[in-house]
Amino acid sequence: MLFFNGLKFDIIISMHMEVLIDGKSYKVNIIRKNNRNTYLRVKNDLEIYITTNYLMPNFEIERFIKGNISSIKKMIDRQVRKNIKNESFYCLGKKYDIVICNSIKKVTFDDDHVFINDKKKLDKFLKDETIRVFNERLKINYDKFEENIPYPILKIRKMRAKWGYNRKADKVVMLNSELIKYSVDEIDYVIIHELCHFLEFNHSKNFWNYVKKYKPNYKENKKVLKE
Repeated sequence: MLFFNGLKFDIIISMHMEVLIDGKSYKVNIIRKNNRNTYLRVKNDLEIYITTNYLMPNFEIERFIKGNISSIKKMIDRQVRKNIKNESFYCLGKKYDIVICNSIKKVTFDDDHVFINDKKKLDKFLKDETIRVFNERLKINYDKFEENIPYPILKIRKMRAKWGYNRKADKVVMLNSELIKYSVDEIDYVIIHELCHFLEFNHSKNFWNYVKKYKPNYKENKKVLKE
């Protein structure tokens, strides 16, 4: 403590460490000042703040954290609920609540939430993930075909009336970007559907036999996409 013209001032010393809770890393900010007791908070940035005295060693702080893990989890959950925007985000058939958190540097997921600091980053993540997943599933499903079909040029765009279409003459398969909201099973169905058009450029019985050959549960997928 310092004294100046009869007034007293605390010297505040700050440092930080990381703690792993349920497989996720959280920053711990340690603030040392002229305190008798040790206090614990979780702020809206989802970082843990511990205020303690100058003399408390780091191993005691670690022990204090371990002894309060249950309370920390409750504080984090409470803060997450406060941060939730009234928006949902769908990716690969699962719904996530959007949580705004300024300390998050990249898009991060847990079981029911997606943590972001900027909506634009979520849009970019979704675009990149769409390209990655669609290309990956195209390769996997193409390799299933016993018939000789061309490996198509994949194009992606948002469409209102179709989940996909095949431009056979150009060897192009177009997929609706909105498909990324559905499960891999539905994505596979649309890809197989369009690949089968290289064999039958119609919706004849023969065409649906090809679809069934590579996607036996295709009727369930059609129902999900229709709903």
